[in-house]
Amino acid sequence: MPPDSARALSVTFTLIRDLRDIDPASWNRLAGRHPLASHEFLSALSQTGCASAATGWAPHYLAMRRGGELAGAMPLYLKSHSRGEYVFDYAWAQAFERHGLPYYPKLLSAIPFTPVPGPRLLAANHADRVLLARKAADIGAENGVSSLHILFPDEADQRALREAGYLFRESVQFHWFNRGYASMDEFLAGMTQQKRKKIRQDRKKVESAGIRFRWLQGDDVDAASLDFFYRCYRRTYLEHGNPPYLNSAFFEQLRTSMADSMVLVLAEQDGRPVASALNILGPRTLYGRYWGSLAFIPGLHFETCYMQGIAYCIAKGVAVFEGGAQGEHKLSRGMLPVRTCSAHWISDQRYAAAIAEFLERETPMVEAYRDELLEHSPFKKAGTDQAPSTQK
Repeated sequence: MPPDSARALSVTFTLIRDLRDIDPASWNRLAGRHPLASHEFLSALSQTGCASAATGWAPHYLAMRRGGELAGAMPLYLKSHSRGEYVFDYAWAQAFERHGLPYYPKLLSAIPFTPVPGPRLLAANHADRVLLARKAADIGAENGVSSLHILFPDEADQRALREAGYLFRESVQFHWFNRGYASMDEFLAGMTQQKRKKIRQDRKKVESAGIRFRWLQGDDVDAASLDFFYRCYRRTYLEHGNPPYLNSAFFEQLRTSMADSMVLVLAEQDGRPVASALNILGPRTLYGRYWGSLAFIPGLHFETCYMQGIAYCIAKGVAVFEGGAQGEHKLSRGMLPVRTCSAHWISDQRYAAAIAEFLERETPMVEAYRDELLEHSPFKKAGTDQAPSTQK
């Protein structure tokens, strides 16, 4: 059917509480093969109780149908707190509360506990993304929530959200870019002598401690290795005084539904596992996600979380390794600062104006921070040491 004819069909919107009520193939077609926006990943979060009303992440998936066919979708969550988001709006919440206005519940479009740029307005064209963005704001207004926040939208979504009138907040992440490196030595050769020497020293310490690494993927990620990983992951949270966001059932469901996307880095000392990191593989990007260790060994964290991810990308020809939110220490490992953002709709126009004024002051500071980080690039000045201006 020609596009004009398709657009002439009636459009209906529905809020759906259970993602199993949406066809997985239709959802994934709109998500564009992004593994963390996939039906499988989001279903695992909800079905295992990690993203649920009980944890303050009540799912409300927005489905847009045209002529009965799924033409757009949007992961939405009714939030009773701001934990697990990695875009910090606590000051906004406090300002609301000081003036006797409730900030929670709020609406959120994000991948729970996952600060990864990607599609949030799942649609095949710009016009449908704009429809989704506007409908989501209408839902917020109709239900009396304070605000709607879209975290880490990709570039196509950003264009639609700007047209729909959302406010934008800038942030910075650290990503590694594969310049066609044939080996780890070739990658390190492009770095300054000081950074190259430090990385090699740290890697030597880990090797001297008897640590060897294995990459497990697909069927190689068995129940025993995943159970060990979860022990490590859980310990990381408990050491910081918090229970983990994700339970063992979530990771087991991932192993069942998307094992080929899981890249498990296993660190072994004299044949005994001591640390692990779980990454998620997309068509051109490796997403660094979760890590933990049962022993302290100098350099083990950096090697397991970052250098092994980079080594995997070089070996497999993966274009980008996303090291996650925050962490200036990632710069010295060859990850460069890139712009990410979030988009916001605020119900009360007085607060919308105040937040817009705040963002006008904050945005230049974030841009200056990124520029300063690039001035301290770990790469030789004559090399390709500049990151793209926006995420890919």
